[in-house]
Amino acid sequence: MELDLNQVRELLLMFDQTSVTELNLKSGELELQLRKGEHLSSSSPPVVTAASPPAPPVLAADSEPTPPPANRKTVDIAAPMVGTFYRAPAPDEPPFVEVGDRVTKGQVVCIIEAMKLMNEIESEVNGQVVEILVQNAAPIEYGQPLMRILPN
Repeated sequence: MELDLNQVRELLLMFDQTSVTELNLKSGELELQLRKGEHLSSSSPPVVTAASPPAPPVLAADSEPTPPPANRKTVDIAAPMVGTFYRAPAPDEPPFVEVGDRVTKGQVVCIIEAMKLMNEIESEVNGQVVEILVQNAAPIEYGQPLMRILPN
């Protein structure tokens, strides 16, 4: 059985949404090893992602992003999948967050549409949104930073 690119993308999306932590797949000449989790062994091969130029930050009306203090580091919310980035739940609704908003861990901050599914993306930390790095309805890549949070 040969897999096409769309089938591989669908497999990656499903893998990301399950509690399965490791998957090995061989199909023809394709050999795919997937692992997820925070603690990978040092023998794991490195993950390589394509670099894309950063998009200009999206600012709240008439405001500038609050620069983080020099001694504090921001946390990037990165795209867990390839898809289309949406700031609001629907075109006629307000964005989930704006620059300067306070967010809590687990709060939905955007949506990524992938394969006709709307995936809610949550903040991983409590803090303040200091930058939104992607324009609404823009295509995004796996691992691409979407926004920056200054943790509390």
